[in-house]
Amino acid sequence: MITLREKIEGCIAGSWVGSAMGAAVEGWSPERIEETYGLLQELKSYKHYTAITDWQRPPGTTEDGIERQKLMNSAVIAKGDRITADDLVQTWLRDLDPARMIYKQERFDKSLLEMAKAGVPPRELGRLWPFNNVVAMARASHTLGIINAGDPAGAAADVYDVGLVYSGEMTFALRWAALYDAAIAAALAPDATVESVIDTALAYTDYRGQQNTPYSGYDTVRRELERALEIAAHHDEPLAMRDEFYGLYFGGHHFVYSAAQANEVVCKGLAIFISARGRVRDALVAAVNFGRDTDCLAAVAAGLAGAFSGAKGLDAEWIQQVNEATKADPYTNSQRDIGETAEGLHTAVLSKLERERRHVAVMDGASGYLA
Repeated sequence: MITLREKIEGCIAGSWVGSAMGAAVEGWSPERIEETYGLLQELKSYKHYTAITDWQRPPGTTEDGIERQKLMNSAVIAKGDRITADDLVQTWLRDLDPARMIYKQERFDKSLLEMAKAGVPPRELGRLWPFNNVVAMARASHTLGIINAGDPAGAAADVYDVGLVYSGEMTFALRWAALYDAAIAAALAPDATVESVIDTALAYTDYRGQQNTPYSGYDTVRRELERALEIAAHHDEPLAMRDEFYGLYFGGHHFVYSAAQANEVVCKGLAIFISARGRVRDALVAAVNFGRDTDCLAAVAAGLAGAFSGAKGLDAEWIQQVNEATKADPYTNSQRDIGETAEGLHTAVLSKLERERRHVAVMDGASGYLA
């Protein structure tokens, strides 16, 4: 049996390696990727934000989405428990240097930090950012699924608190993040199957009974995810789905973050997970070669597959290269490597579970008290 520790490491390794590999071809078409690399399955040096900096990132260097995940990781490791929006913003204030953020995070990350320093309450920050369907939360919040391992309801609830730093409460971005992190929590359960993970994601399209709210868009979320899973059901090879998904999501660059919408990335990521039958390497390579927002897609698909099947399915040299790049990264907010991060999160999960056991023992201390 794959242990919880191995599953946590698989989630972190899948999301980090996927982000680092996918960032080298972010925004590329599948045709360009194929013409340049054939099938990309190695870590490349790349540039990001070339309008701002010419920093050439060494192979294995992660990008802005993992910087956001690292901040959540640091907050959970420090607290040893579930975190709130307040905990995350306190970690921003402690760990972020605005002068260095330009190299590893988006401009909006720096703006959010500036607003937090100015005293804007953490849960008001997301309302002040205009791109409320971007996948920023879903592709970076694996941490919330991990600390709620086996408890999808806790993961979804935490998305609707912590996620308010990035999105308003009624946005679609949080709905997609909630069902994705619920799936991560389900994948970490000892008896998880591909089917149980996907069933959990489908169940959380209805999170908080939103289908009963007029114009809530519940049916839209459910139908869109079911459409993606129907495509996956007809393909045993994830990359064989690529053209069919391009028939659904084909926009160019007509608006900001046009390829990074939460519905597109999460739908594709879950479809790749099910088509790959939870095999983390297959999910990662497919996502990297899918085109469009490849780093976010790989973080979603491989992060979930890693939570399900562990890190052993990934190439050891990939993990080593990402670890080396992390230790040498002068601009990251945390130089913990994959193993150190997984160990810290595993310790936090065990501490949380022990507190819950003690609480149950106290409440059940008198015979019949809980009857």
